[in-house]
Amino acid sequence: MSSNGTQVFVARLAGTKVFDPLGDQVGRVRDVVVVLRARSAPSVVGLVVEVPGRRRVFVPMTRVTAVNPGQVITTGLVNLRRFEPRASEHLVVAELLDRTVELVAGGQVTIVDVAIEQRRDGDWTIARLFVRERTGGKQSLLRRGATRTVPVEDVHDLLGTGHEQPVDQLLAQYEDLKPTDLAEALHALDPTRRLAVAAALPDERLADALEELPEDHQVEILRTLEPNRAADVLDAMQPDDAADLLGDLPEDQARRLLELMEPEEARDVRRLLAYEDDTAGGLMTTVPVVLGPETSIAEALAHVRRQDLNPALASMVFVARPPLETPTGRFVGVVHLQRMLREPPHEPLGNIVDTDIEPLSVAAPLMAVSRELAAYNLLALPVVDQQRRLLGAVSIDDVLDHLLPEDWRETDDPTELEADRA
Repeated sequence: MSSNGTQVFVARLAGTKVFDPLGDQVGRVRDVVVVLRARSAPSVVGLVVEVPGRRRVFVPMTRVTAVNPGQVITTGLVNLRRFEPRASEHLVVAELLDRTVELVAGGQVTIVDVAIEQRRDGDWTIARLFVRERTGGKQSLLRRGATRTVPVEDVHDLLGTGHEQPVDQLLAQYEDLKPTDLAEALHALDPTRRLAVAAALPDERLADALEELPEDHQVEILRTLEPNRAADVLDAMQPDDAADLLGDLPEDQARRLLELMEPEEARDVRRLLAYEDDTAGGLMTTVPVVLGPETSIAEALAHVRRQDLNPALASMVFVARPPLETPTGRFVGVVHLQRMLREPPHEPLGNIVDTDIEPLSVAAPLMAVSRELAAYNLLALPVVDQQRRLLGAVSIDDVLDHLLPEDWRETDDPTELEADRA
C-alpha cells in the first residue's frame, strides 16, 4: 500500500513498525488520532507510536512520508513527549472501534474497522467504515450480523448512540503491557473509556495499574467500582499503596472498604494509616522478605525471586527472630542479595547477616530517610519500634514518590521540545 490515494485500515495498521528514512526502527503504531468536525470529513492528524521504553508519543501525519505493507516511514523527527490527547482529538482504536453508531438511512451498526486515506492535497481523512449490522440485543460471539463497508458520511455521529462500548480490542492490546505502561495507556484515555477498561481488567492487573496512576485517577476508578470489587482490588495492592489510596478517599468510604477487605490485609493497611505520610512509618511497606537466621541462602534466594517483589525490596532479606510476620520478633539485621550470591547455598543467613545498618524509627522524617538511603547506597531500610521489632521496610521507590512533585507522572522531561500538534 502506498500512502497516496490508498485506503489503510486502522486495525491492520496498529502494531505496524515505524521507521526513519535510514531504515532504523523508531517504534510501532498503537493508534490513530483523529479530529471529528461537524459538516466535514473527520481528519487524521497523527499516529500514536510506542517508542523504546514503552513510551507512547505523537507523530503528526505531516511527518509520515509513506504507509506501506508492514511499515510506516517518517521524516525521522520524533518528539519524545508523552502523548496527551487534546479535547478535540479522539483515538480510533481506543474510542471508535466496537462502538455502536446510527446510520443516516436508519438502523444501527457496530464499527469493526476504520479506513483512512490520503487526499490529493496530502491531508489524511477517515474515508470508510467497516461495520457489522446489529441484530438486536447484545451481539453473540457465534451469530454475528452481516458486515459491509459504508462511507463515513452515511453515519450520523462517529461517537455513537450512547450504547456501552465494548473494550475487547483495548484489553487485547494492553495484555502484555507492564503495570507502568498499562497505567500510561489508561491515563491517555478519556475518563469514560478509562473507567470502562478499568472495570474490565482482572483484580491483580487493575491493582498493579492503580499503583502507577496519578492519585486523581486512582480515586476516580476506585469510587466507581462496586464496593466488594473495590475491596478485592485493594487486597491485591501493596499495603502502603492501598493505604495511600484510602487516605485520599472520604473517611466514611475508606472505613467501609476497610471493613470489606480481607482481615489480614486490612490490618496492615490500618497500621500504615496510623502514621504520618512523610515519616518512615507512612512510607514503609509491611511485607518485605523477612526470614529467620537459620534459613539457608538457597531458600532466601527463592524468596527474592518472587515475581511480585519489586527490585528494591528484592535487594535484601530482613532477618528477625520469630514471629516472622510484621511486627516480628527482635530484628537481627539484613543480608544483601550480592552477598548471598557469593556464598554457598547451604550457608545459614545468620552467618552472613549485616548488623551495621541502623534501622529507622517509625517517626523518622522523609529527609532523614532519604539521607540514610543516599549515604549508604541502599535500596531499602528496615523500620523498627522501640522494642526493636521489625515493622516494615522503606524502599527507594516510595521515597522518590514523595520527593518528586505530585504531578510527576504527568510531567515530561523539560528538555524535550513541545510536540508539533498543528
